[in-house]
Amino acid sequence: MAEVMLVLHDVSPESWEHYKPFVDAVDALGQVPMTLLVVPDFHHHNHLHNFPAFRRMMDTRLARGDELALHGFYHADDGPMPHTPRDYFMRRVYTWEGEFYQLSEVDALIRLEAGLEVFARNDWPVQGFVAPAWLMSEGTRRALQRLPLSYTSGPQQLYRLPDFSEVPAPGLVWSAGSAWRRGLSKVVSHWREQQAQDAPCIRLGLHPVDMRHDYSRQYWLDTLQRLLAQGREPLTKLAWLQRQVQARNAA
Repeated sequence: MAEVMLVLHDVSPESWEHYKPFVDAVDALGQVPMTLLVVPDFHHHNHLHNFPAFRRMMDTRLARGDELALHGFYHADDGPMPHTPRDYFMRRVYTWEGEFYQLSEVDALIRLEAGLEVFARNDWPVQGFVAPAWLMSEGTRRALQRLPLSYTSGPQQLYRLPDFSEVPAPGLVWSAGSAWRRGLSKVVSHWREQQAQDAPCIRLGLHPVDMRHDYSRQYWLDTLQRLLAQGREPLTKLAWLQRQVQARNAA
């Protein structure tokens, strides 16, 4: 059985209004569970404690069958200025939001535990962590091995914890900030989808900026519907990984 994973990044009180029309459209398709990557305090001004209506919405999504995963804590890179050309590129050109790109093990553990505490306070089960922009320092990797989490992920793979064993999981993702980026993203994503036709799963990684443009929002809805029509079963990340473990144990 081939599967598709629908993953919404940067989920916060601020971004949910952008996501809501798309989520409503997906809900209208039937039972399509999603993995929601939740940021506890997006950019230092969206702390979930201050948004009870958003927390209730996450409760509703869980009851519907969605998965909540921890997605950084602030989703902002507030560290010292980069000192090398490579670090400058990664932290100021590729992204400004690589929160866990340079953290020490101690600092990463503090933020991870703070995020898990927010989930625990809301009685939200959590098995997965995804670093903003998928950027993780070695200190972050060591910190993750000390926590009761099942997985983390990169752009084209998932990693089982605590040993970081790699599970290929090809993904489609857009850079939708400008018209030319949206056009190029569609071409690249179409090519990647064709390359992944025989893959056991395809991961769709959506961001709030995708939802601000009809062109990109409609692409994601059309792609999801096409993959479902091809017979792919929609699963959350956690459910898909659990199925891989069951298949391995049965072999």
